[in-house]
Amino acid sequence: MPRREKLHYAWVVAGVTFLTLLVAAGLRATPSVLIVPLETEFGWSRATISFAIGVNIFLYGLIGPFAAAAMDRFGLRRTMLGALACIAVGVILTPLMTRPWQLVLLWGVIVGTGSGATALVLGATVVARWFSARRGLVVGILTASTATGQLVFLPALASLAQNYGWRIVSLTVAAVALALLPLVALLMRDRPEDLGLRPYGAPADEKPAIRTRGNPMATALRALRDGLRSRDFWLLAGSFFICGASTNGLIGTHLIAACLDHGVSQVAGASLLAAMGVFDLAGTTLSGWLSDRWSNRGLLAWYYALRGLSLIYLPFAFDISFYGLSLFAVFYGLDWIATVPPTVRLAAKCFGTERGPIMFGWIGAAHQLGAALVAFIAGVLRVSFGTYFEAFMLSGLLCLIAALMVLFIGSSRVEAAPEPLLAE
Repeated sequence: MPRREKLHYAWVVAGVTFLTLLVAAGLRATPSVLIVPLETEFGWSRATISFAIGVNIFLYGLIGPFAAAAMDRFGLRRTMLGALACIAVGVILTPLMTRPWQLVLLWGVIVGTGSGATALVLGATVVARWFSARRGLVVGILTASTATGQLVFLPALASLAQNYGWRIVSLTVAAVALALLPLVALLMRDRPEDLGLRPYGAPADEKPAIRTRGNPMATALRALRDGLRSRDFWLLAGSFFICGASTNGLIGTHLIAACLDHGVSQVAGASLLAAMGVFDLAGTTLSGWLSDRWSNRGLLAWYYALRGLSLIYLPFAFDISFYGLSLFAVFYGLDWIATVPPTVRLAAKCFGTERGPIMFGWIGAAHQLGAALVAFIAGVLRVSFGTYFEAFMLSGLLCLIAALMVLFIGSSRVEAAPEPLLAE
């Protein structure tokens, strides 16, 4: 019998992807540290700064489906290198800005575009190409890297902003992005067959996927056209819209500022987000494991319902004590992006394994559209009412609505059973 390799190269690709998503998450979370320093130095309103962050979040999602199509056409490695270079350029120029439109251009457009190509659609594409077994688990691990990015970056960045100023924060994250470029160039590979391998866990008779040779933009737009004709697409995109509104848009952007409103320091607020990252690392990995075994619709319903209750609780947690916020961090953190693995699996079941990543890219665009709108709206509500209470309550109610929506995904047919796990 031929001797099996001890380590399939799919795990190396997954490791490089994990690091890329981790760094991208740290960069994405950076604006939440910059809100108050920019407000203090330039006198820009919180609504103005929130608008720039909203543009960043929106492009972070909108670029996803086009990035997935570009990965099909040009390869994973080239797309990732271009995205990281784009992020680094935008961040390096940030210390030179003096006007709000420059913030919108640099952090909103340039960094948002680069981050969009290293968003969750990257993880979905890697899993679809390199893994036939353990897909849910790997999606969970890669998704959890976004939480780990907050764990690694936010407390340190908040400390830098507090002690040395926000410009040092920008230069630090730019250096991290540049340091990742040679690692991606050396280790990343596009497809298993490029190395003479089959996807991890694939049977011997599985045929290689057909490579896309068309225009990436046309491919992405055709996928959107087909998705708009599908009720399941609308349910997946609608629920993921609410997911983004209640995570990146609200908590990821405004929690630190809300803590400052209640006398909690910036470093302590960043530490709360980092603590959520710790618990989300466990929660999302477990969610991936469960998505291989349990009903994905049922899992999503539980996740959205529990998240909604935690957001309704949050405004009262500020009045209890810092321990009340700690309880929120644990409960909310376990659920932060646990929705991603079941959503990825449902997209693959509804639209096929090969087309699933592009469709998930559009579903992810809805996620970031929700995040962008709420990042801006929450800032406007804070300016109008002097509190985030209304924003927290609105997001909590939306999550309860999403819990009902996801139960109807694929309800016209019996939900496909999870793919059987193959022996290693």
